Amino acid sequence: MKSELYTIYKDQVVPALKESLKIGNVMEVPKIEKVTINVGYGRNVKDKAYIENVEKTLTLISGQRPVRNKATKSISNFKIREGMEIGSSVTLRGSAMYDFLYKLINLTFPRVRDFRGLSSDSFDGQGNYAIGLKEQLAFPEISGDAANMIHGLQIVVTTTAKSKEDGFALLEKIGFPFKKNK
Repeated sequence: MKSELYTIYKDQVVPALKESLKIGNVMEVPKIEKVTINVGYGRNVKDKAYIENVEKTLTLISGQRPVRNKATKSISNFKIREGMEIGSSVTLRGSAMYDFLYKLINLTFPRVRDFRGLSSDSFDGQGNYAIGLKEQLAFPEISGDAANMIHGLQIVVTTTAKSKEDGFALLEKIGFPFKKNK
């Protein structure tokens, strides 16, 4: 069964983007490739309970088991050694990605405290978008009493767009709530 957001993308977003970006071939229309959810352990690198809590919340949020990320080089100022586990991440593709994005747009963003829209400055040059959340409690799967250790997370939406403007058009048409420029 196809995700609701995927059917919206195919039926409404693709024709609208094809017309607004003046694209001749449907295969050239930008699409979302993957969504990556990252959590860095920070100063709690040696706290096993914190790491287990982070992995449990990432599993609840994404429906997948996270992968532990290791440091590629040593940084003495941060007391990090090469090979040390410094974070966890989950990569979503396909229907799981569209289900997560639908939940993020329609359930999570309205639950974020003092939410006034997403900044359009978080695009990189290739049309990929990064969102940072200060606490995981905005997700409906996480109950307030179950989250005794609050941590932030980063969500990166990777697209096939060639520029920031194309990526912005894609995510805006899908339903991301961007701030209105004054």
